Amino acid sequence: MTSLFSDAQLVALVGLFGGIFLGLAARLGRFCTLGAIEDVLYGGSDTRIRMWALAIGTAVIGSFGLMASGLLTGSETYYLSVRWMPLASIVGGLMFGYGMALAGNCGFGAIARLGGGDLRSFVIVLVMGVSTYVVLSGPLAPLRDMLFHQVPVTTDTPPGLAHYAAAATGLPVPVIGITTGLLIVGAALASGGLRTDPKAMFWSIVVGLSIVSGWVGTQWVANTGFESLPVVSHSFSAPVGESILYAMTGSARPLSFAVGSVAGVWCGAFAGSLIKGHFRWEACEDPRELRRQIMGAAIMGAGAVLALGCTVGQGLSAFSVLAISAPVTFLAIFAGAALGLKQLIEGFSPAE
Repeated sequence: MTSLFSDAQLVALVGLFGGIFLGLAARLGRFCTLGAIEDVLYGGSDTRIRMWALAIGTAVIGSFGLMASGLLTGSETYYLSVRWMPLASIVGGLMFGYGMALAGNCGFGAIARLGGGDLRSFVIVLVMGVSTYVVLSGPLAPLRDMLFHQVPVTTDTPPGLAHYAAAATGLPVPVIGITTGLLIVGAALASGGLRTDPKAMFWSIVVGLSIVSGWVGTQWVANTGFESLPVVSHSFSAPVGESILYAMTGSARPLSFAVGSVAGVWCGAFAGSLIKGHFRWEACEDPRELRRQIMGAAIMGAGAVLALGCTVGQGLSAFSVLAISAPVTFLAIFAGAALGLKQLIEGFSPAE
């Protein structure tokens, strides 16, 4: 197998594999961050936010299970190998959440909706992808670097909740991680609404395992391959921009996990929309709506770069290794989205 593919192609296949299942979960399981937040705040239902918690718990158990078996080195994963900056997580998370509400979707959700024929999401994907690279390595990169200079971890203990707890208690990191994952799963299943919805539980578990597949696949390639490739899992902020660059300059740059992941979500969502018979072309007929979506996508892209991830990158992948940044960023995203939804639905006028 390895003689047939380069290391870059192998990690792209790993990303494609997990991405397909994430796309299917979005279309067939209605797995959506903004939808979950909107349901909690305005729909009177917590089922989809509990689906998210179940996916996190599954990913945490799987990831720390890999660490216990030696198939994953936690300190080599992206979110545990870089210094955590609290202000960047909060500011970036608020920006991402607010932009997500204005755009009507996060990057992952926009790719999934694009797979169903929604051309409005195509605009969101393009603008978000460009925005991430404007801040990541474009004209605004020097300002970002000045305000939030990112450096590798310089301490013996990675910036992870389980790793800090292990250092304080002497307990093994995998034991703490797996126990935490089980507690998260238990909290998610405490609601009868989720327990009585087998489809919701199934797709939540599929999402969690998709995150785990990214870690184990890229770790295996890093251990057995010849190229120096990072150990990563799914995220849909900078990878969207990277995919756009690959589409334009693919003959001059190698494939990557990110490109495979984005393509996988689109393919999975496309297949899911065909299975449900929901594929149809949709376009934006209101210029004001399009303007709002473009602004939201631009804010999202910038916020994701500051926060080092999006709803999937921080809300699932970083959470799966219990990075300290994950809960802080996720709460900031929730708060930003709540503010954006309030502006759209209620307005900011005081109640009479």
